[in-house]
Amino acid sequence: MSTYDQASRALSGALEPFVGSVYFAKECHEAYESLGFAASTRTANGVMLPDGPAYFTSRGSLMGQVPGEVVAAAFGVFNPAAVIASVSFGWSIADAQTMRSTRATATVAQLKRVLGDQPDGVSDVREALARAVGACQPAGRPLFAGAVSGDVPSDELGAAWHLGDCLREYRGDSHTAAWIGAGFDAVEIGLLTERFWGLPQKSYVRTRAWTDDQLDAGIERLTSRGLLTADGLTDRGQAVREGIEAATDAQMQRPIEAMGDRLILAIDLLKGWSKQVQAEHGYPASGPMDLANAITKA
Repeated sequence: MSTYDQASRALSGALEPFVGSVYFAKECHEAYESLGFAASTRTANGVMLPDGPAYFTSRGSLMGQVPGEVVAAAFGVFNPAAVIASVSFGWSIADAQTMRSTRATATVAQLKRVLGDQPDGVSDVREALARAVGACQPAGRPLFAGAVSGDVPSDELGAAWHLGDCLREYRGDSHTAAWIGAGFDAVEIGLLTERFWGLPQKSYVRTRAWTDDQLDAGIERLTSRGLLTADGLTDRGQAVREGIEAATDAQMQRPIEAMGDRLILAIDLLKGWSKQVQAEHGYPASGPMDLANAITKA
């Protein structure tokens, strides 16, 4: 792995609990429940997991009041049947503007509770993330384009979270482009990824609402291509899946270079904030791989 790839993944890991707390914050669950969504009923590592319709509509609200088919296409890895039903139900409870405002306000409320109104270094992080987001290209990245269309909050912690959310969605959209470009479908990338992360077959991918028949067919396709066995990824499968990560990292070059001499400081500060968020049960893991493991065991 190159130094550049290492920087890309270090930034992603540092951002994840700080930004991704939007899906686990107690304040968010309570706010969605007050709108009429179901309460959080499951936990992972002592952290409340989101209600499905609240998750799909709150994150989908970045793109406006779009149909469930559009949300499913943008998220990429979920069974569209589950997404469409959840979004249709969610829009019957609250509109996109309400959901977008609620998710931001409630998330920042949690971060201020955990980190304080003005954590040390927040101006540096906000400036570094602003540089990164300013260098991002929205073409082909629907969630990023939706996220960046929102107003940047006036307070610095809120601005840092908003900009981090934009950058997280940019990487996510880029990752989707990478696995589609590599010739995989949503079931296949889920199956490859859980094995890439060292998880049992058909464990984490079940959280994406695929049926056993769909998963078994995906396993058969990957096996026939020489990428997967009952024991895990083949050497070729490992190389192909790592290539998807490298292709994702390559798309992060502009934003990372734009951060310049603020990159290392921003990563260090974000790591510290993310650890505080985790310690206060605002996020169940240290990054996507650990999150998958935690949710699989929940």
